[in-house]
Parts: sequence; structure tokens; C-alpha cells
Amino acid sequence: MGQKVLIVEDEPGIADTIQYALETDGFETVCLASGLPVIPFLLRESVDIIILDIGLPDINGFELCKEIRKAQAVPIIFLTARANEIDKVVGLEIGGDDYVTKPFSPRELSARVKALLRRTKGLSFPSGSNLTFQIDESRKQITYSGKLLDLSRYEYALLKTFTRRPGHVFSRDQLMDLCWDEPESSLDRTVDAHIKNLRNKLRAITPDHDPIVTHRGMGYSLKEEP
Repeated sequence: MGQKVLIVEDEPGIADTIQYALETDGFETVCLASGLPVIPFLLRESVDIIILDIGLPDINGFELCKEIRKAQAVPIIFLTARANEIDKVVGLEIGGDDYVTKPFSPRELSARVKALLRRTKGLSFPSGSNLTFQIDESRKQITYSGKLLDLSRYEYALLKTFTRRPGHVFSRDQLMDLCWDEPESSLDRTVDAHIKNLRNKLRAITPDHDPIVTHRGMGYSLKEEP
């Protein structure tokens, strides 16, 4: 069975086209024609990626994305009918990973899905994973064990990256690419310094527990909570 894609699209013709293209490329697909059933569905099942239409009949795709992001870091590709809607996605930074503007090529969308899954190594994010952290995308805030963290820009970016993939070891170069605007102008020890500061802030809340794991010669990961 291939990786599972959740398609949230209310136009049957578009949904069928996407489903056919993805299944031809070996993906397993599930289609929902409205947004409100998405959260209950994700509580029952895990998916590897979501294709989410912005213009749903019952809830705005942006709002639905924010609800999903309260508990999950599953990759999301937005479908939009108007290019200027993308300004809202970028401006609000609510957690979308990519977008495709209608009309689009089904092959292009399938390629975007593959590329995004390659970046995330194709791992799914079950709804119960790492709920010690709560991320507020719009305010750029992270709560740890019920307490709000006072984070710098890069500390926020690092911790957000870790929470997307608990247990995955990120090299310093990967963290640079993911969290820094100009990674080529920064040094490896810059990552180490920010990790040290981040650790200190987490330990101030849980002195007996360090959720960040150092992998010597490889990088850092976020400990997978049971």
C-alpha cells in the first residue's frame, strides 16, 4: 500500500482528477468533500499528506489548516482558485507547506506531493504525537508542558522544526536550511548556540527532562514521547 493522501475538495470533477493522478503514481487516497469532517477523520486515521482546497463550502481552508496545526504537523498543500489568495497564506504563515493554483496539471500536483514527501521523508504524523508542545502559528508562540516559552526567532524555528518530526535526526546543515534565511552566511556553531539556549529554556520548565537529544557527529532530534 502506498503513502496515504487526504484530498479535501468539494468539486467532484477536480477531486476525481487528483485521485486518479495520485493513484496512478502509487498513492493511496481518501477524498472528503467538506472540511468539518477532516478533524474527526484525522483523530481516527493518520495520513502522510493533505491536499486542502481553500474555498470549501463549510469552513475556510485557512481556518481548517489552523485547526489541524493545533495537534498535527502533517504536510499540507493548498489548492486555490485565485493567485492573490496565496498572499494570505504567506502573510499569515498558518502552516501550509506548498500551494497549487487552479487550473493546474494533475501531473504537476503529483510531482509537488512527491517533492514535499521527500522533504519530510514521507513520515506521517499521528494525532497523538508530541502533544507536550502546542504551537500557535499565527502568534509564533510555542507552549511547553502548559507554559509559554519566551523564544527568539531562530529558537522558535528550530523547535517548530523538531516538533514536526519527533525522533528524526536533523543535521546542522539541514537545520540551517530549514530555519535560517541565509544559511550560507551562518556557521555550524550558530546552530549549537541556539540549541543550547533552547535547552536552557526547556529545562527551566522541566529540570529533570531534556526533550532535545544530541547525536554526536550527526545532529539533533526531539525525543519521541510515549
